[in-house]
Amino acid sequence: MDRKSISTLMRCAWQTVTDIVARVVVEQLDDARLDGLVNLGVDEIGYRRGHQYLTIVADHDSGKVVWVSKGKDSAALTRFFDVLGPERCAQVRAVSMDMGRAYNKAVVDRLPDAAICLDAFHLIKWTNEAMDSVFRAHSRGQSAKQWRKDRYLLRAGAEKLSVDQHQLLLELSRKHRQVGRAHELKESLRALFREVEPHDARRYLSAWIAAAARSRLVPFVLLARRVRTHLEGIIATVELGFSNSRLEGINAKIRLINARAYGHHSVDSLTAMIYLVLGGITIKLPTET
Repeated sequence: MDRKSISTLMRCAWQTVTDIVARVVVEQLDDARLDGLVNLGVDEIGYRRGHQYLTIVADHDSGKVVWVSKGKDSAALTRFFDVLGPERCAQVRAVSMDMGRAYNKAVVDRLPDAAICLDAFHLIKWTNEAMDSVFRAHSRGQSAKQWRKDRYLLRAGAEKLSVDQHQLLLELSRKHRQVGRAHELKESLRALFREVEPHDARRYLSAWIAAAARSRLVPFVLLARRVRTHLEGIIATVELGFSNSRLEGINAKIRLINARAYGHHSVDSLTAMIYLVLGGITIKLPTET
């Protein structure tokens, strides 16, 4: 429930509810939650206008939030590693994150033996943007309705298209060979996460980078360079089967926590609610034995 409803039900001030939540979190949030962490996920979430962010660290295996810190830079994640300590840091096997550079340095410096798994969602997003650039260059003069139909055919996964839609896509590819080539590159990169065996990921991705670089499609040539920069992290994602989808789900719950309170008056108040709801805290009632 939101704090306003609880304060109305219990006939007390909402600030009293906030203070109680903070005290419960201090009492119940055990340092033992940081023991045995092997697979971590890291992401940032905006909680207030003006570029106000929190860094969220979660345990991939349990799905629990184990750390919340203000900011979204390397320093925010380094504070977590300071609390975790050298012995527990040495136990971490893999860390999933998006493809920004904010957290990469902290992980490399403090977890040199851990694999960095870069989220596939952002890679496919880059690929769709590259394909859109090629499509826009060859779709001038189309009606808005036809443009939307063609763009859907190109953006949708091949497995989602009907037989008739596949035929329309084939005709579009024949009419605009560069657009067809862009779609082919997009689908072959998607196959990396759907069809390619983990042991074959490096060979497959290296071949894709070479094909994109030779395509003479400027957006895909540039994308090939970006992919080459993140090669090891992408391969680790395929080999270990990790993604940041668990963190995206956690972020959705945090947005709900913030929205139902119509925003929190302080970052400490929001942090306490995140730990209370998502940190694995279980309150044992006095009537329970």
